[in-house]
This record gives sequence, structure tokens and C-alpha cells, in this order.
Amino acid sequence: MLSTAFKPESEIFSSPPALLPGTWTLANFRDALAAIPFWRYLFNTVLIAGLSMVGTALVCPMVAYSLAKVRWRGARVIFMLILGTMVLPPQVTMIPLYLIWDGVGAVGTIVPLIAPSFLGVPFFIFLVRQFLVSVSDSLIEAGRIDGASEFRIYWEIVLPIARPAVVTAAVFQFMWAWTDFVNPLIYLNRPENRTLSIGLYSFFGENTVAWGSLMAASVLFTVPAVLVFLIGQRFFIGGISAGAIK
Repeated sequence: MLSTAFKPESEIFSSPPALLPGTWTLANFRDALAAIPFWRYLFNTVLIAGLSMVGTALVCPMVAYSLAKVRWRGARVIFMLILGTMVLPPQVTMIPLYLIWDGVGAVGTIVPLIAPSFLGVPFFIFLVRQFLVSVSDSLIEAGRIDGASEFRIYWEIVLPIARPAVVTAAVFQFMWAWTDFVNPLIYLNRPENRTLSIGLYSFFGENTVAWGSLMAASVLFTVPAVLVFLIGQRFFIGGISAGAIK
């Protein structure tokens, strides 16, 4: 992808193929930015992926904490139901979910792509919950004895310890939302709301494919996701170290 992005069209299908371009060019990047409203699609993608990540980081740890460390009737049943939803393939719920969003007038907006993250993602609830099970109950009991509220215990004691799991869930959610193709294709029926994953299909013509421009756009599409992963990796290490010290 990187090599083809910097190759002139005459070298893309050269035989034998060359790993590095013989002549480096930025023309593919200029063509890619001119072929689609790249910056508009980039803004839409960052908005959707960023809000999805925030929703996951806010909601999933709270639900996981209530299932792992708060005693209440029906917690085990609710947890089993959450696990049960993970068994259903997305193809089964695709049409019912579309009918629900269409019924509330949300089709054509980014709401169907963002709202589920603020309602809890089952896989990430399970991930964080399994991490919180290993947290010592004595820390929580000490907070309760000192008179801390349940939310303060969660916010000041449990959440800092669970930061590795929370950051992991947030980064994975960002990746999923960033690379998602099917859901934006279904719900974003207006061109100005499209994401980059849909915009990349603009380089596929009826008979030809603009491979140079497609690879250049793919490079630009990949860079933000790589940066988020690298930043998240730094927090993984910091969070694990902080948890070990505590």
C-alpha cells in the first residue's frame, strides 16, 4: 500500500514488480484529495469514532462495575443476558435495528452509529467486568467504611485500577468504528455524512480502478488509526504500572 501510493501509474504494474518506487511522486495523494471530499469524510469519521470511543469508556466500566462489585438481585441474570447478546450474529439484528432507527427518524444521521456505544457494548462490558473481578474487595470495603459513596468508590478507587482494561476497550471501539463499512453504508444515505470507509469505494470505477489514488487514500485512512493505537499502547503500559504500584 505504501509503495503503490508513491509510485507513478507507469510503475504500479511493472514487471517484475519493484518494492520501492523508481520515481517517487505525490500525485496520487493530490488526486485522492481531489477525487473525494476527503476532509469532510475525515471529519465525519473522526466524529463517529471519537464519540463511540467516549461512549464506550464512560458507560461500559460503570455497567461492568455494577456487575462485578455491587451486590443486587438479578445481577447474574443480567450478566448472562449480556453474554447471550454476544452469541447473536449482527446479520440477525440488522433489519430489526434498522426498523427501530427508522421508526424514530434517525436514519440518515450519525445517531445509529454513536448511540449504541452510550448504551453499552456487550463485549467490552464483559472485558472490563472480568478485569474488575480480580480487584481486591478490601479496597472497596475500605472506601465504604470511610463513608465514600458508591460512585466515588468507582471513580477514585476502581476506575484508576481498571484503566488498562478501559483504555483497551476504548481503543478497540475506535478501531471498530473507524473501519466500519456496513453500518455507515446502511444508515448514512446522504453524501455529506459519509465516512472514509465508504469514500474509498469512489476509486472503483465500472471498468477500472484508480489504484494509485486508492492506495494513497488508504494510507491517509490508516494513519489516524495507527496513531490512536500507539497512544493507547503508551497508556496500556502506564496503567499496568500504576496498578502494580497500587
